Amino acid sequence: MQNRRNFIKTSFIAGIGLALAPTLLGENLPELSSNEEKIKQKAAKIHKRIFKLDSHCDTPLQLIRTDFQINQHHDGLKTHSCVDFPRMTQGDMNAMFWAVYVGQGERNEAGNEKVIAKAKQIFDAIHSTISENSNIAEIATSSTDGIEIAKKGKHAIYIGIENGYAIGSNLDLIKEYYQKGARYITLCHSSNNDICDSSSDKKGAEHNGVSEFGKKVIAEMNRLGIIIDVSHISDKAFYDAIELSETPLVATHSCARTLCDHPRNMTDDMIKTLAKNGGVIQMCILSDYVKTPEPFPERDAAKQKVRDKYNNFKNLTDAEMGEAIKAWHEVDDEFPPKLATVKDVVNHIDHIVKLVGINHIGIGTDFDGGGGVADCYDVSQIGNITEELVRRGYSEKEIRKIWGENFLRVMQKVEELAQKS
Repeated sequence: MQNRRNFIKTSFIAGIGLALAPTLLGENLPELSSNEEKIKQKAAKIHKRIFKLDSHCDTPLQLIRTDFQINQHHDGLKTHSCVDFPRMTQGDMNAMFWAVYVGQGERNEAGNEKVIAKAKQIFDAIHSTISENSNIAEIATSSTDGIEIAKKGKHAIYIGIENGYAIGSNLDLIKEYYQKGARYITLCHSSNNDICDSSSDKKGAEHNGVSEFGKKVIAEMNRLGIIIDVSHISDKAFYDAIELSETPLVATHSCARTLCDHPRNMTDDMIKTLAKNGGVIQMCILSDYVKTPEPFPERDAAKQKVRDKYNNFKNLTDAEMGEAIKAWHEVDDEFPPKLATVKDVVNHIDHIVKLVGINHIGIGTDFDGGGGVADCYDVSQIGNITEELVRRGYSEKEIRKIWGENFLRVMQKVEELAQKS
């Protein structure tokens, strides 16, 4: 199921707000309504005041579509999209990391040339999009840029690379991508690559963690000041990266395996190790990683037919990929996924906070790459997460840390260590 992230997001069932408590006696209803309204008002004020950063969105997948206009409002349920500038404004989202995502392909000279060209195409699409919308958005490259851009009333767009396959076997490309704005690299995706093993490669481990080439990649990322993202990598590769890196690490879009037993999620020991290292786990809201999905054999069978027809989405032409995306969305429309909720998302946050404290948790939605839950299916609804945090008793200071301060702390540390090298 995780392979669907190779090119699209799932469609989402709309949900409005959060469920109220079970039916109470009639005389208590006014008090309930009053308390609920107070929570909503408090949450709205906090949400407006704080700086909010989403550490992982696959929105560039939309940018390279000729029919998608980022400066226009889209109905997420009809267009299968989660992010545009009007909806970012509606949700009061200050900053996002847009991912230069590349699916895993052949690991040879021809494959490397192809993926490098694709990565550069996506970088160009991001930069041209922001240039064309400079009245509302700017590229951010440092830990302080986002806040300064937000003060101007604009959206800050950071860039990350999802899948180190984008560098092929050429270490010099890491610097080139840094110069293009990349500030983190997810070491691998759903398959093993030349850097490390993936958590979800059906063939199993290839390098027993991080490869010799991967060690050089990590060292170069440390030198330049690029954050190491451990989402998607195998457990052994995670522990290797912790030992190899001189900087704190982040998981830009991952959840707690204790609450949802998926290899993409992090065990309690991994989360503790990440926190001891000074890093942060950014809570992903892709439903299947938040809550184990209920059996849905009709949907699973329909999805598998699409995978089989389109070679598991590998080595497709642009036209074939367009057909595959359309077919995938048609399955979503016929068999809408049964999504987790914001309450389920915050259950993960609660668990991580109890495990390692408030300083090591953030949010990386994975919007436009599968992310979205029933009552937060696009960026316009992110205030529902803040509301649930207020409902659970989190203070404004704590919510501020969750929504961006913790991630920016790591980013600043990576910058500082790079300057000393």
